[in-house]
Amino acid sequence: MGENSSVNLPPGFRFCPTDEELVVHFLQRKAALLPCHPDVIPDLELYPHDPWELDGKALGEGNQWYFYSRRTQNRITGNGYWKPMGIEEDVINSRSKKVGMKRYLVFYIGEGPAAIKTNWIMQEYRLSKSDSSSTKSSKRRGHSKVDYSKWVVCRVYERNCSEDEDDGDDDDDGTQLSCLDEVFLSLDDMDEISLPFN
Repeated sequence: MGENSSVNLPPGFRFCPTDEELVVHFLQRKAALLPCHPDVIPDLELYPHDPWELDGKALGEGNQWYFYSRRTQNRITGNGYWKPMGIEEDVINSRSKKVGMKRYLVFYIGEGPAAIKTNWIMQEYRLSKSDSSSTKSSKRRGHSKVDYSKWVVCRVYERNCSEDEDDGDDDDDGTQLSCLDEVFLSLDDMDEISLPFN
């Protein structure tokens, strides 16, 4: 699993969590100060790092990297910035209950209008408002210095350009985009299209 030597999974096991598993089994436990088993996702201050620097710092599986970070509006790195795309979507559990929110971001190299859009995508997961209130009990236990409800778990990957030209063959690189993912990714392209107005 990348360069992360702290991961201790048996041979043949892969870290391929669903959206629900990332929120329920990892992020909710982190926010509630409960142990995660296996405890494989590291804490990482994302924004000083460019996405290609994550190998060895975040949990890597195939071409995807996972880590916890503090939720912040500052998404600027040394060489660029993460720009939100579209709107947040609900993360729904198997009982059709909303358990969190997911936002897509794309990485741009440079600054302002001259910035260049890259193929690096980040999915940022956060708890829904109702789940954030569950951390109040942990504050009463003497952990009031840090607000753990502000944690997010992130999945970062580089989207392969050949996926757009592929005839549907699965190249087995671990990144699979749903139709909804494609819609959210295309919303960012709509900013670059100028429509005539009457």
